[in-house]
Amino acid sequence: MQALADHLEQELRSLANQAKSWPFEEARRILTRIGHKAPEKGYVLFETGYGPSGLPHIGTFGEVMRTTMVKRAFEILSDIPTRLFCFSDDMDGLRKVPENVPNPELLRQHLNQPLTQVPDPFEQYESFGQHNNAMLRRFLDSFGFEYEFQSSSEWYKGGRFDDILKLILAHYDEVMAVMLPSLREERRQSYSPFLPICPTTGQVLQVPIISRDVEAATITYRDEHTGQLVEVPITGGHCKLQWKADWGMRWRAFDVDYEMSGKDLIDSVKLSSQICRIIGGRPPESFTYELFLDEQGQKISKSKGNGLTIDEWLTYAPDVSLAYYMFQSPRKAKRLYFDVIPRHMDEYLTYLGKFNEQELAQKLDNPIWHIHNGKPPQAESALSFSILLNLASVCNAEDPSILWGFVTRYQPEASPEKLPFLDKLIKHAIAYYHDRVLPDKKYRAPSDLEKVALADLKTRLQSLPAVAAAEEIQTVVYDVGKAHAFPELKAWFSCLYEVLLGQSDGPRMGSFIELYGINETISLIESKL
Repeated sequence: MQALADHLEQELRSLANQAKSWPFEEARRILTRIGHKAPEKGYVLFETGYGPSGLPHIGTFGEVMRTTMVKRAFEILSDIPTRLFCFSDDMDGLRKVPENVPNPELLRQHLNQPLTQVPDPFEQYESFGQHNNAMLRRFLDSFGFEYEFQSSSEWYKGGRFDDILKLILAHYDEVMAVMLPSLREERRQSYSPFLPICPTTGQVLQVPIISRDVEAATITYRDEHTGQLVEVPITGGHCKLQWKADWGMRWRAFDVDYEMSGKDLIDSVKLSSQICRIIGGRPPESFTYELFLDEQGQKISKSKGNGLTIDEWLTYAPDVSLAYYMFQSPRKAKRLYFDVIPRHMDEYLTYLGKFNEQELAQKLDNPIWHIHNGKPPQAESALSFSILLNLASVCNAEDPSILWGFVTRYQPEASPEKLPFLDKLIKHAIAYYHDRVLPDKKYRAPSDLEKVALADLKTRLQSLPAVAAAEEIQTVVYDVGKAHAFPELKAWFSCLYEVLLGQSDGPRMGSFIELYGINETISLIESKL
């Protein structure tokens, strides 16, 4: 048995080395980086970063999901151990009060203090940073991610960054030479990679450094209120680094092998990489993903609130559809708006339906492999999300039992208990219909040409057996469209969608009619004529 298992593992690894899906391509880059042998630290380290000044968002999910996909791909290609650090920059100063928290006045009194020193406005944890860290961990745990949480405050205050901070101080002029050309003239006058924590106010200060003592590991700045010189250690959490220097320092301290970041951080990656090299480190393999766009094609901004939140997505579809969205074309800018949800849900279902019929080499490039780590659930039904959505639309469904009535006619043995994922899809479809479709639903009257074609369709459907299959029904729908003087078949299907369903696009009509019922469809046509 062991020999067979070893053989299967070798076959899987061999095929994975040829796989074209991007997580395997990234995993092979990491293997090349380390020369196909374990680094000195004994494992390959993946990192994702998080700024806990606000609650976790859909970008956080995307970065951890994609990094996890690469990590899993690497684990197929190699037996070298792996770790994933989710790092929270919770020692950063609170620069502004978020709009979506209670007790904003409480936070306003603690501006510029480290997030782990700011009181929790929710009154659940010792600090605002700890509250948001707990939210992040709960958020990641809910998706089953395997990671190790790392707190910036704990690393700085525990002295675990001290040796690397001393290297930054020793190479202060070189770090400044990297950073100053990237700054505006005004910012250059006050910039320092070190941000002292004020001994009296506890604030994270952005002040010019007057002098530094490498041997004593201290820096001196001028207090802007008293004018006096203040000397503070750079160790033990008395200082933190500006974030680009912090990023490069972290790569050196942890010996990070792989980290992703958005297109907007390309220049930051370059600067942090230079700083990492200055202090004797090797920057990680980087992966730049494109940014999300809103309904109008504009870049999504947390401050503008013009995007889609993870809670909104999960209101209308299961989390696997969001994982599929994150897998697809990460280097291409993509719209992140409500109307992309049904399509991505259906594409996920299509790939899931194909999975068990594929050869192993094909499975490795199927998104389903990366979403479920090679162990996907069984497809429960051939029904698509868009079919259920349009069924909810035609029935004006309020209750899942209405849709289940049609489903059990299509699949007699089906039930919510036996097919829980389908039941979840039905509930999501009803929610999406009521919130996103119904408010914009507009039926139109058929033209004279369309009336004749619809009457013809009604007659031909009446001649079909009540249990006619989707393909047979689809052929009838096509034949009707071809038999009448439509400029193109697309115009005929637009008629069906706009007249019968009250929307600009819709499902494959043969499948929809099979599920909805031939007699019900005939009645629907009669009501529009």
